[in-house]
Amino acid sequence: QVQLVESGGGLVQAGGSLRLSCTASGRTFGNYAMGWFSQAPGKERKFVAAISWGGGSTYYADSVKGRFTISRDNAKNTLYLQMNSLKPEDTAVYYCAARRSLYATVTGDNYDYWGQGTQVTVSS
Repeated sequence: QVQLVESGGGLVQAGGSLRLSCTASGRTFGNYAMGWFSQAPGKERKFVAAISWGGGSTYYADSVKGRFTISRDNAKNTLYLQMNSLKPEDTAVYYCAARRSLYATVTGDNYDYWGQGTQVTVSS
């Protein structure tokens, strides 16, 4: 089993940046594909970004391409999401998720473990 803990959320002005981190327990972090998802109040959870086990393949939602970068450090059991040029519409709780597969997917239902989430608020 994998336990995931997100950090790095906060309040930022539009155009600013944040770096989210997700630290995983266990020794097999490198065996999991990882993803970031977001959920705004009253809205469904949506895909943000995903990365394969070794970081060789990454995937992004169209709304964040060119602004967000997903990365991972398997030696530190940590997943990152660098968020630049933030917009008010990026405001949401951001969750990291782990999939028992080497390969990532954009579908949240295909992920097996979830963190508790970290709030990102972008003011205009």
